[in-house]
Amino acid sequence: MSGVIVVNGYGPGISNAVARRFGREGFAVALVGRTEERLAKGAAALEAEKIRAKAFKCDVGDADAVRAMLASVRSSLGPIEVVHWNAYVGAAGDLTTAPASEVHAVLDVMVHGLLAAVQDALPDLEKSKGAVLVTGGGLSKYDPATDEIAGSWNAMGLALGKAAQHKLVGLLNKKLAARGVFVGEVTVLGLVKGTLFDSGNATIDADTIAERFYELFRSRKEPYAEVG
Repeated sequence: MSGVIVVNGYGPGISNAVARRFGREGFAVALVGRTEERLAKGAAALEAEKIRAKAFKCDVGDADAVRAMLASVRSSLGPIEVVHWNAYVGAAGDLTTAPASEVHAVLDVMVHGLLAAVQDALPDLEKSKGAVLVTGGGLSKYDPATDEIAGSWNAMGLALGKAAQHKLVGLLNKKLAARGVFVGEVTVLGLVKGTLFDSGNATIDADTIAERFYELFRSRKEPYAEVG
């Protein structure tokens, strides 16, 4: 029996597929998000597949709330082996006009909350030789074409958050490798079927992304992978 995977930013796409993929390998699953009904339905669906699962409502942009949530996860399900970070904020679309509060909100969820989770879960992760797995996005890339797209899509805040998150993954990968903890990211280069962004032209299956995450977790060789 494996340990616990904490799926932060739970929804119907990537995070649900990751929860199911790791659950089939014996992981207990903690589903974390802000919408109680969605979390409850997700946990019930996993339980129907004989996967031990429980819902935890939490604003992952609040570091104190993240720490309290992880304490509840340990109490309810056991030690944490994997932290999956799928949470994001789409605010601050135009950085030339966005209020500081929106920029803070982006970084609170995509950087500060993630870092709080890693720091709090680290004792468990070290004991289990566990992992931190982050969902990356193509808008994190450093090139003029990507920057132009982010501006035209009114997604500058998302691009900023994903870029900062990408750097954080690399830093933590190098820092924690000697302690037996793997940190990696799967960057999604396109739209995912069945998500809020899918208007009928999405081309990537969430299950394909989940499989890539599991391969990354098992191989523990390279910190970055791409799908799309």
